[in-house]
Amino acid sequence: MEQEVHIAGIVVFVHPEHLASVTAALHAIPCATVHASSPDGKLIVTLETESTMRTLDYMDAMRALPGVADAALVYQHAETLGEMEQEIET
Repeated sequence: MEQEVHIAGIVVFVHPEHLASVTAALHAIPCATVHASSPDGKLIVTLETESTMRTLDYMDAMRALPGVADAALVYQHAETLGEMEQEIET
């Protein structure tokens, strides 16, 4: 079976006083990228993992961080590694 690539878009809701510590913790996750944050405690994060279960494991880890109210999956896309490496003609 060919390796898959799963890309997920997540909104992480953080109590504002924990924004800095949660952002730092998310930066420590190797497959996570924090794209934006707002002062009211919303973080836009993407994950790139090898499976749906791994994505869910990371989301559970995010929810367990002190100061996190919730993490909501807003988008997920999966393809095989070969499909992801195909060049798209325009």
